[in-house]
Amino acid sequence: METALKIYTDGGCLGNPGPGGWAYTMVQTEAVPNGDTIVAEDKGAEQNTTNNRMELTAVISALKALKMRNRGSTSGCPRQLRVYTDSQYVQKGITEWIITWKRNSWRTSDKKPVKNQDLWMELDALAAELSPGWEWVRGHAGNEFNERCDRMTQEAIALLR
Repeated sequence: METALKIYTDGGCLGNPGPGGWAYTMVQTEAVPNGDTIVAEDKGAEQNTTNNRMELTAVISALKALKMRNRGSTSGCPRQLRVYTDSQYVQKGITEWIITWKRNSWRTSDKKPVKNQDLWMELDALAAELSPGWEWVRGHAGNEFNERCDRMTQEAIALLR
């Protein structure tokens, strides 16, 4: 059976804007008895940011790390790659809204500039290279790896204090 790689991400802020953190956990999934194995994880923080920027940064950081694991090549990336986020902003943004934003020269439907365009453009390029699937998961609902990312995000924010 082919292994799959699942990437769980989270981002958050104390205040919005305010000090923020992000985290990801990469999980390799294989048939039993091996099961799920954490193969990489990381976290980071910024002093003055927004929740949405941290959610995007978590995904971008994870996808960049995946490329680095493969020495910059996408050829070694798993074919079954899925990103799990509890941010509908990220999930809907990358799967639905970005199509219109790009068509409208990075403007929203009400003609305003897209917020976080720099991060959306970076994520779009990474997503085009790696072709992950995108899944929304309910936050704080008992998903082991989503909860792990949430704890790591809070730890990263705490380092700023």
